[in-house]
Amino acid sequence: MNWQAIRAIYVFEMARFFRTLLQSFVSPVISTSLYFVVFGAAIGSRIDEVEGVSYGAFIVPGLIMLSVMTQAISNASFGIYFPKFIGTIYELLSAPINFLEIVLGYVGAAATKALFIGVVILATSALFVDLSIQHPFAMLAFMVLTCLSFALFGFIIGIWAGNFEQLQLIPLLIVTPLVFLGGSFYSISMLPPVWQTISFFNPVVYLVSGFRWSFFGIADVPIGLSLLAIGGFTMLCLGIIWWIFKTGWRIRS
Repeated sequence: MNWQAIRAIYVFEMARFFRTLLQSFVSPVISTSLYFVVFGAAIGSRIDEVEGVSYGAFIVPGLIMLSVMTQAISNASFGIYFPKFIGTIYELLSAPINFLEIVLGYVGAAATKALFIGVVILATSALFVDLSIQHPFAMLAFMVLTCLSFALFGFIIGIWAGNFEQLQLIPLLIVTPLVFLGGSFYSISMLPPVWQTISFFNPVVYLVSGFRWSFFGIADVPIGLSLLAIGGFTMLCLGIIWWIFKTGWRIRS
């Protein structure tokens, strides 16, 4: 394992993040505050509690998951697309490093950025509501796994994308709607039976449910299924990336 190469890629990607640290820090704080104004104040005034948890606190795991997923995808997709766009990806492909080392560098940096944003949102949320985390280690594990898995997904999108518009296509048209419809701001049990069944086909439901369990000890699906879902998604993304580097799809043309 070429750790020096991994470190070089990781440090380079993180340097881009620190150049816009103020923007990266302020943006999630403002977004989280607006969500609490809209959902916490407007809707929360009509919904006191959800499964014994105040509505303001109930939406915190969903807010964190929404931001973590989108940030992990956007950072990883742009990180690998830009070298492809300007042609420096050929330097990576000709260097004495394998695909796993390239992935560790780019995905590790993107996951670190998303994790930072998640912690910032968690801290901001604590200013608005009283939070109690029943399973802190499980919460951290779910957040890290989500950052890694969606950074891998973003890496795939960055290789697939043919232009800058396509980088935003899947996150805006697929991922964000799935998060909003995945129980981020409500409990699946509040839906009619038919819609509850449909919701269980949404993979984001399992991630949000498991993450919310780590906070409040309540979940819409068994915690084992949540772990299985995120583990399976991570392995699927790794398999696709391995195939991409093996065949050269979209990176050698």
